[in-house]
Amino acid sequence: MTTHKAWVSNTAAAVTIRAQDLEVGLIDTGDGVPLVLVHGGESDRTQFATLRGPLGEKIRLISYDQRDSGITINPPTPYTLRDLADDLAALLDALGLERAHLLGTSFGGALAQHVALLHPERVSSLILIATTPSFAMGSEAVNEFLEMSHEDRQLRAADFFFTPRGQAEQGARPARTLTRRTSEQSARRHYAARQHEVRDSLGEITAPTLIVHGTQDRLAPFAGAVLMEQRIPNAELRAVEGGRHGIAVEFADTIAPWAREFLQVDPA
Repeated sequence: MTTHKAWVSNTAAAVTIRAQDLEVGLIDTGDGVPLVLVHGGESDRTQFATLRGPLGEKIRLISYDQRDSGITINPPTPYTLRDLADDLAALLDALGLERAHLLGTSFGGALAQHVALLHPERVSSLILIATTPSFAMGSEAVNEFLEMSHEDRQLRAADFFFTPRGQAEQGARPARTLTRRTSEQSARRHYAARQHEVRDSLGEITAPTLIVHGTQDRLAPFAGAVLMEQRIPNAELRAVEGGRHGIAVEFADTIAPWAREFLQVDPA
């Protein structure tokens, strides 16, 4: 394995790490089992603020900004999920990690699948939350969401992400998880998302896999979760009844113990 020399800068506002040609925004907390948190398509490294606490001790939680997200600096050129998978492998090199567990939500779960396929030796296990094996599954609702302006997505996010009860409890939190991007950055992200298709490759994923999915998810229909469980050799599906796309936030207290059990970490 080639190890890339890493440098870290730490200020009150930002932490970055050099991974190959990228300067990557990073939150790295805790000690123990390394778990990389891979954010969704319209979010950034801060998406997991709600889930970090319930995940508890004995886990090293690493969330980072993908290209065109947060404070990461990358070339203004198109890329695919293959490129983003290589980025994650380079980040592990920069952090001195040969392997890690990956927890990905939505687009981040799609990215985690590509890492497991392209760099299987780097992936200890997968936790796939509210994601899909194919952009084509649920593409009508996803296209509706992506084609909104940032302001309209903020207004509509709660209905896509949370149950009515969750909307009442969480208030404006869904809107705060959405990262503002330039039109060029959004175009690159959306292009990468629309290329996602691994249904015929799921059987090649060797990492143990926990799939967590809401039964009422419009952006990533539950049928995709069922398909992943059927085709990934060592996969388990846990359903969140009535859950929508934001289950990692609304149902964090339910999902975190499942993740700890799957990672074989003592109860929090």
